[in-house]
Amino acid sequence: MTTALQRPAATAHPGWTPAGLLRRARRVLDRNWTGSSTVPSRALYPHQWSWDSAFIAIGLRHFAPERARRELETLFAAQWADGRVPHIVFNPAVPLDAYFPSPDFWRSATDGAAAGAPAAVQTSGLVQPPVHALAVWLTHLADPAGSRRTGFLERLHPKLAAWQRYLTGSRDLGGRGLAAIVHPWESGMDNSPCWDAPLARVTPAAPGSFRRCDLDHGDPGDRPTDLDYRRYVALARTYRDHGYHDAGTPHAFAVEDPGFNALLILAEHALADIAAALGADPTDHRIRAEQLTTALVKRLWDARTGMFLCHDLTSGRLLPERSATGLLPLIVPGLPGHIADALLRTLDGEHFSLGHGARLAPSYDLCGKAFDASRYWRGPAWFNVNWLIERGLREQGRPARAAGLRSAILGAAAESDFAEYLDPYTEQPHGARNFSWTAALAADLLDAGTRHPGADGGLPEAARPAGDGPAPRQPAATASTGTGTAGTTDAAISADGTGTRATAPTAPGTAPAATAEPIP
Repeated sequence: MTTALQRPAATAHPGWTPAGLLRRARRVLDRNWTGSSTVPSRALYPHQWSWDSAFIAIGLRHFAPERARRELETLFAAQWADGRVPHIVFNPAVPLDAYFPSPDFWRSATDGAAAGAPAAVQTSGLVQPPVHALAVWLTHLADPAGSRRTGFLERLHPKLAAWQRYLTGSRDLGGRGLAAIVHPWESGMDNSPCWDAPLARVTPAAPGSFRRCDLDHGDPGDRPTDLDYRRYVALARTYRDHGYHDAGTPHAFAVEDPGFNALLILAEHALADIAAALGADPTDHRIRAEQLTTALVKRLWDARTGMFLCHDLTSGRLLPERSATGLLPLIVPGLPGHIADALLRTLDGEHFSLGHGARLAPSYDLCGKAFDASRYWRGPAWFNVNWLIERGLREQGRPARAAGLRSAILGAAAESDFAEYLDPYTEQPHGARNFSWTAALAADLLDAGTRHPGADGGLPEAARPAGDGPAPRQPAATASTGTGTAGTTDAAISADGTGTRATAPTAPGTAPAATAEPIP
């Protein structure tokens, strides 16, 4: 039997051009636009998803910044009074039987009323990783004049600050200075093998007590198992039946996830930049970012494996599974240099084999017993994860490595018709096609290729081994944020303009209109 590590890496992706790929990406995003937000996929995911919208806005900002702003404002219009940003905002025009769990399962307006769920819009009660502050800041930088004219930062800053307070307050379930997730869906990596041990404690919902809609649109071999889904439903029901109250729910699943917390740190850095842009004092945000970084390293770093591991609050132990979530702290500014170097060695090594056995980083350990090249988050390569790793490589001073990964991501997006995820070796597409965040992040990387060309231009060439030096050492308190204006960051480079300005978006329920002039 051929093992994953014995499969050859995919070759380069000829036959596409940056201009052609950008046109295709824009077409996907136009088709998935509803008039006020973008669905990830018309059939499989017909509502608005939280971190999807953040990634989508990061791409839209380059050619439709007004639409990017509306994407984010639509999401935050559904924010709860306790600060949480729900992971799904439901479109009332979509039939209830088109997606499960549907609004009548979550009952947010009634069962979530005490926690501050909005009465006028139906949402889930869970959350997703906090990419939003970064998305807001980058969207502002793409069109600062339009942002200032519309008061974009002024409106979003207090909402983002409330979201951050919720995660660092109510969700610090362990009292260890880190946010905890209370459901696998909150990680964004739904059926990762990291969750197998904690989920084993959960009594599954009864067979036949609900009907999955995802199997109407996807291959069952690509999706979570029925047993996993029954446990997901049981966890969500318990949370709902306790009024979505974090302190009052008996959590059978409570985990500190390094990727989630790395994005929380990046959000504090972005909030510092937003505060400074508004003339406010950014100091508190920078201090909290440093405190979170210290907690992340102290609590979740595992020197033996050379990566960050998830921590199960119920058992009090680190979970041994190696997942891409443990590599995402590469995006953290000021990460200690020896830890960044170790993460890069792990990324190169047999467990992830980036650029050697696989052109894109897999979502899970290639050597792990639970590795499955096609089943959702149990091994496939995801475009948003690789986008974050590319950003992390730049943050840690590896521009050539970043350029190689960037070209691999763009080639895979082009060849797979913007697939949801891929076999990390064959790059066979799985899940939905014309997936919104894949298209949006391809658009962002096409722009990044002109701003951060690295050793190979960052455009359609095969990934190449890099000759970058060790990660730079810099104290957390003084490091470049990766979002501000110090050093070669997105802030320093994007502010001079990134394409055209969008026209006003169409009204909800209407067909998408042309949203931007042609890019020169």
